Amino acid sequence: MLASCSEQNSEPPATAQQQATTTQPTSVAQVKNPAESSANKQIKAHNFRVLDAFDVGKEVYVRALNVDEKRKRLWVGSSVGVIEVDLKDQNVLNTFTREHGLANEYVFSILTDNSGATWFGTNGGGMSRYRDDKWKTYFPMHGLADYWVYAFAQQSDNTLWVGTWAGASRLDGSSGELTNYVEELVNEWVYGIAVDAQERVWFATEGGVSMFDGMQWQAWTHADGLGADNRGSLPLSINTGLGTRSRHNLSVLTEGRPTYNPSYVFSIHHKADDGSIWAGTWGGGVSRFDGKQWQSFSSEDGLAGDIVFSIAEDRQGALWFGTNKGLSRFDGTSWITLDRSNGLLGESVYSVATTADGEIWAGTRSGVVRIGNTPQQADNKQ
Repeated sequence: MLASCSEQNSEPPATAQQQATTTQPTSVAQVKNPAESSANKQIKAHNFRVLDAFDVGKEVYVRALNVDEKRKRLWVGSSVGVIEVDLKDQNVLNTFTREHGLANEYVFSILTDNSGATWFGTNGGGMSRYRDDKWKTYFPMHGLADYWVYAFAQQSDNTLWVGTWAGASRLDGSSGELTNYVEELVNEWVYGIAVDAQERVWFATEGGVSMFDGMQWQAWTHADGLGADNRGSLPLSINTGLGTRSRHNLSVLTEGRPTYNPSYVFSIHHKADDGSIWAGTWGGGVSRFDGKQWQSFSSEDGLAGDIVFSIAEDRQGALWFGTNKGLSRFDGTSWITLDRSNGLLGESVYSVATTADGEIWAGTRSGVVRIGNTPQQADNKQ
């Protein structure tokens, strides 16, 4: 229940070395609908409210969400396995762990590809593909760059790009061969990947943004305008991507304060209507690239928090940002933020996904919430 999901405001995200427990997520418990709380009334004018909240366990982190529109499925990647949810009625269809064929229970990334197969990137277990009720796992022995897999993206020719802690892997859609890229990237620790309308591939790394157009590579860092300035004089993040996994972590706080590393890009998104690239940074808010220059938005502008874990776009073209201090929506003009007072189950929002019918799903520590963005939708699905 909701009370079991309580956490302190200083909540750090799960470290990359946190070992997944063997507890299997056999069910998802629905929490009482928080839509009528006093906190939600203040955002009703904007027509956004939490419709349902689903508990997956007090110490369970939901690090990945993926919507399969064709099959009407929501895939929930957590620190204890994968949950397959029917989007039509929010019922749990399946749970998967290593016992079923998943490479590792701690799942950081999910993608349903053009063929309908679903890919899972794990913490130290490589990547797994689920298709026609069968599993296949890829390790470095098969050519994968690393066991730690944080991101997926696919091009129109079915080429699959995989982001790892040791560079990016390219899986040829025809031959199945893997090619790895390390030195070409501005930093080898890859946390996000996006493909634009020109089939260029953009990489969110711990040292900036890299782009590959099929022939040449380019890179941008804070020196090029990526990430907002450190106006709050926050302590610098210890993470640089130059150390070892034994000392690498994703701690939000240093001496009780958020940390800052504007070249550390944790999420990336291509906005199709204007071709812009959006990059979520560690302490520098979110930055928009128009092809020439970067424009940054921080908590001073209306963003909930300056550490941006995830980005998704809704059917109206607005962007949703999962941050260390809640979930924000930006329509190009105004900002709206939802946090725990509005029904979110955790302060840090690690994953966001949107559906074709306008629903928003957000993953935190301990659970997932479903958000409606029109009065009709909210009334019909209560």
